[in-house]
Amino acid sequence: MNPRPTGRLFRTGDGSDLVITRTFRAPAEDVWASVTESERTARWFGPWEGDAAPGRTIKVQLVFEEQAPWTDVLIDACDPPRRLALSTSDESGTWRMELLLSESNGSTELRLVHHLETEDGIGEVGPGWEYYLDMLVASRDGSPRPDFDDYYPSMRPYFVDLGTRADD
Repeated sequence: MNPRPTGRLFRTGDGSDLVITRTFRAPAEDVWASVTESERTARWFGPWEGDAAPGRTIKVQLVFEEQAPWTDVLIDACDPPRRLALSTSDESGTWRMELLLSESNGSTELRLVHHLETEDGIGEVGPGWEYYLDMLVASRDGSPRPDFDDYYPSMRPYFVDLGTRADD
């Protein structure tokens, strides 16, 4: 497999937004279930547990990461089936993300927006999100799971270079 990077970078007043999209031939409600129901997130990212509601923290297991750690994730906003905003903090800093869904003509576009305070590390973050969104695609259509080695380090230069092309 030789995946191509699709991420785009947009400068904002607070930093930069890394945006990566995928389109599914499915209603928004079905795609929403793939990104919010624990049994379905387990197929491409990891299961979660807890009382999911805006302002509450859930625990998410990163099953495709080394040692499959659990991490706390704050649900900042939830507007089914259109918008889910999440944040988490770890040794790498604070991560703020949104999943935005829009449906048109029997297809749903999913936009993952990672709000970056700094573009440091984008060469690692970008390939990771490309990989996870392709894992989501594979979990939905039954295709083979992608291999992270096909994403990193080969996509790293593309994402590092995004900073020079932001907002083009």
